[in-house]
Amino acid sequence: MAFVEKKLPADAPLAQKALGWVDDRFPLSKLWNDQWGKYHAPKNFNFFYIFGSLAALVLVIQIVTGIFLVMNYKPDANLAFASVEYIMREVPWGWLIRYMHSTGASAFFIVVYLHMTRALLYGSYRKPRELIWLFGVAIFLCLMGEAFMGYLLPWGQMSYWGAQVIVNLFGAIPFIGPDLSLWIRGDYVVSDATLNRFFAFHVIAIPLVLLGLVVAHLIALHEVGSNNPDGIEVKDNIGPDGNGVDTIPSHPYYTTKDIFGVTVFLTIFSAVVFFAPEMGGYFLEYNNFIPADSLKTPPHIAPVWYFTPFYSILRATTSQFMMALILGVVAYAALIVLRSSLSRMVKNAVIGVAVVAIIGMLIFDAKFWGVVLMGVSVLILAGLPWLDHSPVKSIRYRPDWHKSLYVVFGIAFVILGYLGILPPTDMRTLVAQICTFIYFGFFLLMPWWSTMGTFKKVPDRVTFHPH
Repeated sequence: MAFVEKKLPADAPLAQKALGWVDDRFPLSKLWNDQWGKYHAPKNFNFFYIFGSLAALVLVIQIVTGIFLVMNYKPDANLAFASVEYIMREVPWGWLIRYMHSTGASAFFIVVYLHMTRALLYGSYRKPRELIWLFGVAIFLCLMGEAFMGYLLPWGQMSYWGAQVIVNLFGAIPFIGPDLSLWIRGDYVVSDATLNRFFAFHVIAIPLVLLGLVVAHLIALHEVGSNNPDGIEVKDNIGPDGNGVDTIPSHPYYTTKDIFGVTVFLTIFSAVVFFAPEMGGYFLEYNNFIPADSLKTPPHIAPVWYFTPFYSILRATTSQFMMALILGVVAYAALIVLRSSLSRMVKNAVIGVAVVAIIGMLIFDAKFWGVVLMGVSVLILAGLPWLDHSPVKSIRYRPDWHKSLYVVFGIAFVILGYLGILPPTDMRTLVAQICTFIYFGFFLLMPWWSTMGTFKKVPDRVTFHPH
């Protein structure tokens, strides 16, 4: 087909002519309109819906500041720590870029945790948005990998020993564990080889995967449409213009709200960067301002705060806890067999898996199962679309006691995170074990409790109060 260039009036503004020239060769305006400019979203969004845009903003901050840090960073075990000090002390505005990057890492997880909380409360993982949620969980896993590998790069005491502890955990995997740990490290201990490969993954590999997943996340979102606090499908009620009657264009309505949210976020972010970049040792640990020393172990090794809930689950898995875990597996298998409508074949499979798991718990030590539970505690999020059988999506129309379950789950998660920062004691371990059962019970028992109680009637149209 012959190329046809669109004709614009001779007196058209230069900017319009330039945009028309680009549109004839690349669908720039179409991409903008499809993804934001003319994308219609439910009109009843609340403040919880700002965190998706904030996550994109923080991603940009991390990429830009990371590029400038790489210009002066040396991925060498003998030079890495000194290069970070050089950035902080000698490079013009280097201290600001470094603190923006370190604060941005914590801000990223704060924003993402709140973004996931909104999805959990309003059922944004339910049909037809399962794939959006799966892409989101994959993004979360990439963020964890990116943060862990970046954590080693300053080559401070906590960086070195934190990486040593986490990588050694893979050694608990039967048969392949020692070889897997050796392969990850590239050496028998965390060394220059480990630093180089973590640097490559942190700077190149994982960011490429992360950007691809973010694009897929957004494309999937705009294909099926956004959820809303009422959990109502706005596409079920289409107006004469072909858009939902309860939707509004994202631009300019949500553009202005996002700009306000970004302004508030950048104000708080700047206050942290300029006045409390270490945040009392939670964002940047004091031990990480000491060069890595393979001969001097810090008295207490703990990961950064955003990993601690899952690290706490790992530490809670002791040999005594294994007996409670076995009882939990037996009880859960019995619940599935006796209280579910699954086929006989599936129930037999469940019994078989439970028997194999119990045998494995008796054969392999608690350290291995701690690693398993730590991994499953993240991966179980991917099963939410199929675990939640509630007849409604939004928490607004669920029984009030469901809200209490969400509160208990949130408190247990926060307690796990706090305990993961502290040195373990018998009492702290017991509390962590109780919170671990609450964490997994919330998800594994969801097929039953999510259907119980008296549900409120979901309105035909979204509830919206102009302001």
